[in-house]
Amino acid sequence: MRPGTCQRTKKIYMTLSRPSIPQGTRDFGPAVVRKRNYIFNIIRTVFELYGFQPLETPAMENLETLVGKYGEEGDRLIFKILNNGLSDPKNQDKARSAFENVLQGKNDKNLTERALRYDLTIPFARYVAMNHGQLTFPFKRYQLQPVWRADRPQKGRYREFFQCDADVIGSFSLLSEVELAHIYSTVFDKLGIPVEIRINSRKILTALAELCGGTGQMMAITVAIDKLEKIGLEKVKEELVQRGLEESRIAVIQKYLSITGSNAEKLTELKKLMGENETAKKGIKEMEYILDYKTAGFQPPLLVDLTLARGLDYYTGIIFEVKAPHTQMGSISGGGRYDDLTGLFGFPGIPGVGISFGVDRIYDVMEEMKLFPEEVYTGTQVLFFHAGELESKTAFGLMQQLRSRGIGCELYHEEARFDKQFKYAEKKNIPYAVIIGSMEMQDHTCTLKNLKSGEQKTFAQSELSAYPF
Repeated sequence: MRPGTCQRTKKIYMTLSRPSIPQGTRDFGPAVVRKRNYIFNIIRTVFELYGFQPLETPAMENLETLVGKYGEEGDRLIFKILNNGLSDPKNQDKARSAFENVLQGKNDKNLTERALRYDLTIPFARYVAMNHGQLTFPFKRYQLQPVWRADRPQKGRYREFFQCDADVIGSFSLLSEVELAHIYSTVFDKLGIPVEIRINSRKILTALAELCGGTGQMMAITVAIDKLEKIGLEKVKEELVQRGLEESRIAVIQKYLSITGSNAEKLTELKKLMGENETAKKGIKEMEYILDYKTAGFQPPLLVDLTLARGLDYYTGIIFEVKAPHTQMGSISGGGRYDDLTGLFGFPGIPGVGISFGVDRIYDVMEEMKLFPEEVYTGTQVLFFHAGELESKTAFGLMQQLRSRGIGCELYHEEARFDKQFKYAEKKNIPYAVIIGSMEMQDHTCTLKNLKSGEQKTFAQSELSAYPF
């Protein structure tokens, strides 16, 4: 064997065996988890203020629960789970046949019966359908859990990500939409993110489809319009041509997309375009109700965005989208009304409306804008130095007293030079150090040092537990 061959082989092996995670997923270290929890806690607190109750559903659902609920594009992004026991020789022939069906775009229970949840709304509708007899309506729930989509990973778009949803089910009242808009306003104000809260109505989009050949064109139109910001008007027109719309009808859509001005001006122009269409009248009336529902201090003002489509099939009324205009990020939150979602599970006529916060995108925006407060980075508040076996036992007793007050503490794990222990505190962003050496042991005192200001105090050990950290 030539010199160096063994070393190169070892290097190749180490490269091949290097641990990794699936594309589109991420590990979160302590600092990141603290910042994410800061976002979660604010959202959860606001949800609770508005009377929403917590709920959790399984990570996986039966495939039939999810498929057909998100539209053509959404269905393609569902992560399907292979059945157990496919390696069993008895199941292999069935699996091969089922795989051929899947390649043709069909689902086959011999290969897959379950899938990872795509969002939190459909599982929530399934929960309501299964438990409607035990629920008090209107039922207001919030849910903070991960979802999975087989999307192409890119900035702000992941295959595993968290959603934070709030939904009201069992009420047709537009007061629900008003309150959800205020939840958006409150959360983003507390997070310090300047945002635009945009609204439209699926009823208006349905009316547009009626003007352009009937509701059968609804999906083609909404999917194309939903891409307007990404691909531009000309590409949207090309897509509509490919989907079979005539030039005269595409012209109507172009006129619709060209409406500009203030909220009032947009609705006035919309009324002219839609004429006496009853569906449009209902949608415009709902928008006017929400825009006219004055509440002191509501910021930012709601913006009518007629290009807003929300590409999911189940929306039926008002739809929301939130953007951070001073960043490169797209939508960071969205939602809307879905007045018959439980009908998909055999219980029609239960209205609902909900919103969702995209925590991963919100995190990226806050990082970009440097909005996380300094205290978010702090976990341990006090580090007790290890100055010897006897000293550490005394330190441990004092540390437990502080912990009983809810103050996070650590005792350095071994006796070491003080400069090493100071560096440990600095790296972990610990603001205070308590030192008990041989002299302090004799005097029954301790030295408290503020590691940010450099200020140092010495006082009786019995007084430490009352110190206002």
